[in-house]
Amino acid sequence: MATISRTRMYFTVLFLFIISSVTSISLPPELTDKIHTDPDAIKAASTDYGLIVSQKPAAVLYPSSVEDIRTLVNFSYSSPVVPYTVAAKGRAHSVRGQAQASEGVVVEMSSLNDFRNGTGIVISGSKSSGFYADVGGEQLWIDVLNTTLKQGLSPVSWTDYLYLSVGGTLSNAGVSGQTHRRGPQITNVLELDVLTGKGEMVSCSGKQNSELFYGVLGGLGQFGIITRARIVLEPAKNRVKWLRILYSDFAAFSADQENLIAATGPDQKLVPDYVEGQLLMNSISLDFYPASYRPKITSLINQFGIIYVIEVAKYYDDHQENRNNAAEKLLRNLKGFIPGFVFEADVTYLDFLNRVHSDELALRMRGLWDIYHPWLNLFIPQSGMVDFNNGVFRDILLKRNFTDSLVLVYPTFRNKWDERMSAVIPDEDVFYLVGFLDASVDNWQVLDNKNKEILQFCDKAGIKAKEYLPHYATKEAWINHFGPKWNTFQQRKTQFDPKMILSPGQNIFNDS
Repeated sequence: MATISRTRMYFTVLFLFIISSVTSISLPPELTDKIHTDPDAIKAASTDYGLIVSQKPAAVLYPSSVEDIRTLVNFSYSSPVVPYTVAAKGRAHSVRGQAQASEGVVVEMSSLNDFRNGTGIVISGSKSSGFYADVGGEQLWIDVLNTTLKQGLSPVSWTDYLYLSVGGTLSNAGVSGQTHRRGPQITNVLELDVLTGKGEMVSCSGKQNSELFYGVLGGLGQFGIITRARIVLEPAKNRVKWLRILYSDFAAFSADQENLIAATGPDQKLVPDYVEGQLLMNSISLDFYPASYRPKITSLINQFGIIYVIEVAKYYDDHQENRNNAAEKLLRNLKGFIPGFVFEADVTYLDFLNRVHSDELALRMRGLWDIYHPWLNLFIPQSGMVDFNNGVFRDILLKRNFTDSLVLVYPTFRNKWDERMSAVIPDEDVFYLVGFLDASVDNWQVLDNKNKEILQFCDKAGIKAKEYLPHYATKEAWINHFGPKWNTFQQRKTQFDPKMILSPGQNIFNDS
């Protein structure tokens, strides 16, 4: 026994010496076989989807259980010296290094899925009480969808891209074309398990440990790592009527978008399940449209410079009566579109929600997925949209030939959000999400400068925009971003992560 004990002590000391030599930080000896410092692991944890920011961690943890992550965080929190930082990495779909931890430890959350033994997504509930899914924070939304659909159920709010982790989107908000009706993903969560920056595992909800619950949702990972989320489910439809409607005039486009999201009444066929919009400024991305119409659409783009597209969808069941006139009913209250330029598709519910994946596969085949993504996502108050169209869409983008940009534009309602949560939105009843989803092989700085110019325009025009998936270089900028929520945000940091261990890549409390 003494020999075994001495041998174990020898290897523990040796591990600590090796890790300290490589990383200059001390790490929990019981995680010896799960902590990696090899070049491949460090490289993978040093980059994200944006490819703009690269920060090397000292080590990467591949946990086999939530307890491994708790051990890692607790070891740092209990350290008598300066603690190391910890960043939870889901799919690293951030664009400014938000899931990175310079000289800290990145937790590869996807590793948990290898040890869940099918328990990462568990569906419960009933018709009378409602259905829900308990989902590991590392799970991908596509897997949640596929699992729930097997029981005829589905979450109610989505992001456009489903290969994202549940913990990742809930740490931001999770928005898409359903937000106007069902709210962002964070308002469709009943309960969470959270590992705080003190190394404490806490179950929380709107009634239990509510300060942590509301803080974590939209909290950019600052107060805890989401290890489980209880997601609202409802019976799923199996088909989707999917329309794209073309406009040459922004005022008509925005008025009809707002008419669509405001639709109510006994005839639910008038109420769309999904409303988004985008700009057409070139003829590159016209695959959705019939081949015979593509020259006509190109001609419209040449004539008007920008064609505005409303994208609207209605979910239905195969057996639903009168499903064939769903498109007609959706169009009933729309007035300003270009006659003859309404395009319809009928697809499965799964294919509609997972529509971006086919684009991803095509881009990967062409080597155009793992390139620079200097994205900018903004919430724009309704009152500023006319000026934003003139000053940004028609001036900065069109006149300066940024016409390759994928630009999303769609409205939502403030009352679908919960102000107690950390996410920040404009102070108007209706606001728009505008996303500039650029990609570049080599000139990302030009696109980044364009984004800065857009922000400067908003400042000069008095448009009180709020960044979604924000990134700021200074604490002062973060204070301005959170506005009246800053004091609460700061107090929650002190309460749940007083040593500022978590999510240093957000650069909120870990100024670099």
